[in-house]
Amino acid sequence: MSAIAPARPAVPRSALTRLVITEGKLFARERVGLIWGVGFPLLLLVIFGSIPAFKHPSKDLGGLSALQVYVPVLMAFVLAMIALNALPPTLAGYREKGILRRLSTTPVGASRVLAAQFAVNLATAAIAMVAILTVARIAYHVALPRQAVGFLAAVLLTSVALFGVGTFISAVCTTGRAANAAGAILFFPMMFFAGLWLPIQQMPSFLRHISIYTPLGAGVQSLQETTSGVWPHPLLVGVLVAWAVIFGTAAAKLFRWE
Repeated sequence: MSAIAPARPAVPRSALTRLVITEGKLFARERVGLIWGVGFPLLLLVIFGSIPAFKHPSKDLGGLSALQVYVPVLMAFVLAMIALNALPPTLAGYREKGILRRLSTTPVGASRVLAAQFAVNLATAAIAMVAILTVARIAYHVALPRQAVGFLAAVLLTSVALFGVGTFISAVCTTGRAANAAGAILFFPMMFFAGLWLPIQQMPSFLRHISIYTPLGAGVQSLQETTSGVWPHPLLVGVLVAWAVIFGTAAAKLFRWE
């Protein structure tokens, strides 16, 4: 069955709302997204904020403190955890269990399950990122992004790119377990190039160049630039758009309801 479901009778908007609520409850029950996508980044922020050395500006970091550098990294961590480790196994698991196939023959439609999943995951990511910015500002006096519009655009582009990759994983993996493994395998190298273990500014030149062409590397650097008050470099924007278009298109063509 193709990725595009046949036309079906209209479903009241309340049906989609109820589906979003149901998927939200299931998301919370699994706890993976809440613990690792929301709780763990906030815990890391508290740990980093409790280290005095992280609060002092450093020449190696372009005059920023390590904490200022890590706030965008932790926001990228949220997106990566939810897009790569929460979404793919759920969608692949639904297909594996036949849930998508059964729903595709009903007025509700399997496509609404996808819409509900995206809504729940994106809302969770948005809440987590707002929490990180709020805690960083109130507890550790980290300045809010000076280029607000550019910052929101960078968040949106990074989200679309990562969710495109996550949906692609769920499209090509036949089981939830395989999707979970694939997401985990991609998560760690992507987070490395995002600067989680070594800030991008301190990476050797060849690693910095590789980082630019990864979705998380480009995303983090875009967030850091907008935090400093400038628009993201066109190359970073182009990289994010390319990841979003390539993997989003591939996911749409390869995704199957069964």
